Amino acid sequence: MTTAQYGAVAVEPFGDSAVMVTIPHADQAIRRAAIVAFRDRFLAHRPPGVLDVVSGLESLLVEFDPLRTALQHVEYAVRLVARWAPSDGPSPGRTVRAFTVPVVFDGEYGPDLASVAEELGLTPAEVIEAIGESTFTIALLGAAMAPMMDGLKVPRPVRRRAEPRTDVVPGSVMIAGTNAIIQPFPGPTGWRVVGRTPHTIVDISRPDPVSFGPGDVVRFTPVTRDEAAALDAGFLLPTEEAV
Repeated sequence: MTTAQYGAVAVEPFGDSAVMVTIPHADQAIRRAAIVAFRDRFLAHRPPGVLDVVSGLESLLVEFDPLRTALQHVEYAVRLVARWAPSDGPSPGRTVRAFTVPVVFDGEYGPDLASVAEELGLTPAEVIEAIGESTFTIALLGAAMAPMMDGLKVPRPVRRRAEPRTDVVPGSVMIAGTNAIIQPFPGPTGWRVVGRTPHTIVDISRPDPVSFGPGDVVRFTPVTRDEAAALDAGFLLPTEEAV
């Protein structure tokens, strides 16, 4: 491990062509924020031979070409960058943006809303209120560039579905644990579907195809179907720079 301003960085070999970087801190929020800060700094100073950087909620997998560099060189680069990493806030050069996402919460658009409420000992209206009062931070872009975010404030973590859904429509807002995610494209998921936004969040025809980036801040706002239809919603854009 090596000490950084936000704590300690653990670097472990992962096979013969990758290393796994984690933040062994007791506070989950610090672990997640610190790995985002480290990732941004590492990408800005990406050493030769590194092929890919794969983000997890609390880890970073650094893959490299063993014909161009060696394990010990990558480990050294990781530790060197960790010592430079900022203590908090976004990396230099990237502005954190704030998004307000309108969501229709009802039985059709949110087929798991009632079961989530029952699990948490709340009413569906109280679950919607909890989601609307939560402030989410984008931790990473997952499969198909889906934004995975932290910050759901509910009495206990929400379980995933025992039997995944096979075809969830784009725009579906889903929760699991204390996280939320928006489905960019049709596909399967084990997350609990609680609502749907009329906005598009990934459009590969655009120069910048993804609405969000890691570190951005998201608030969900409940709307009715009529209000959603009146929005004439297209590609989701930020409402402002986050303070």
